[in-house]
Amino acid sequence: MRPANPEVVVDNLTVSVYEVPTDAPEADGTSEWDSTTIVIAEIRAGSATGLGYTYADRGTAVVIQEHLADVVIGADAMSVGAVWKQMVRAIRNLGRPGIASMAIAAVDAALWDLKARLLELPLVTLLGAVRNAVPVYGSGGFTSYSDVQLKEQLGGWAEQGLGAVKIKIGRDAAEDRQRVAQARSVIGDHIELFVDANGAHSPRKAVAEAGFLTEHGVTWLEEPVSSDDLPGLRFVRDHMRGPIDIAAGEYGYDLPYFLRMLTSGAVDVLQADASRCGGITGFLQVATLCAAFGVDLSAHCAPALHIHPCCASSRLRHAEYFHDHVRIESMFFEGATVPRNGCVEPDLSRLGHGLELRRADVTRFEIP
Repeated sequence: MRPANPEVVVDNLTVSVYEVPTDAPEADGTSEWDSTTIVIAEIRAGSATGLGYTYADRGTAVVIQEHLADVVIGADAMSVGAVWKQMVRAIRNLGRPGIASMAIAAVDAALWDLKARLLELPLVTLLGAVRNAVPVYGSGGFTSYSDVQLKEQLGGWAEQGLGAVKIKIGRDAAEDRQRVAQARSVIGDHIELFVDANGAHSPRKAVAEAGFLTEHGVTWLEEPVSSDDLPGLRFVRDHMRGPIDIAAGEYGYDLPYFLRMLTSGAVDVLQADASRCGGITGFLQVATLCAAFGVDLSAHCAPALHIHPCCASSRLRHAEYFHDHVRIESMFFEGATVPRNGCVEPDLSRLGHGLELRRADVTRFEIP
């Protein structure tokens, strides 16, 4: 049933793709890269336009154009949940994980932004705030960084007042020990130290490596093994020495994935990424699941996208302030916030999620 009010009928959807070189070569325990691709969806109804995005391959834009646009255009912009369900049905034969889910994520975020703008509200007011601010931790510390680069990045986050920082490990055991020790010496004892292996280890190796992490006060070990290896994650969690939380979930695309991770007891903290797991709608579903299981939720990357839904999530620990995405979002969007006292806050003076595309500034990064 179409809405009676023409002002809330979606009448246009556009998608654009941008490739942004990194400011230095980057690597983690299992991968290397020198650029990041962002796919941006813009949806119009009446005089308002909503914006959403995901960090994904350019093929995501094709999915939006060829499989989702017909579902969204002509739909009721006030019925975001109904449109989300129709999008999930539309990609049934493509498979839910991967770029199909990320395509839905970009469009869903744009729909939520559009609805809030039509109602002339900040998005967090529409979603229902349970907190005023979101704690963030600095994330980067790539294995490709020199000692000088690592020191400068970690020191910068410490000066910003962030309460925790995260570095990558998993390339070389001896180098990992040196880098973890260096990180602790830079940030001091009052800032939490997290590490991320990006699935580089076997379960037994991850446990064997844990001794030096405890020695340097590491409190968070992310993806010690592949996040698809739920028995392996559970093994690491059961055998971990010291107060180190096991975290994973960033590659979750649908609710059953997160349910399996929680029912297996694989993690102490569940990660979810609104730019991957079906947008803000999917992220809030995961937040509800975490509340039901009594497990903390942590938002993965895309910090500007997560501020408002994080403020509406009851069982939330923090959000990731990821170097690449912070850099891109500050270049691409007017309204991207910066941390204060270790937290980010939604700007309640701006409608929707508060982001406006700096179109003229980013045209040079656009790819066909």
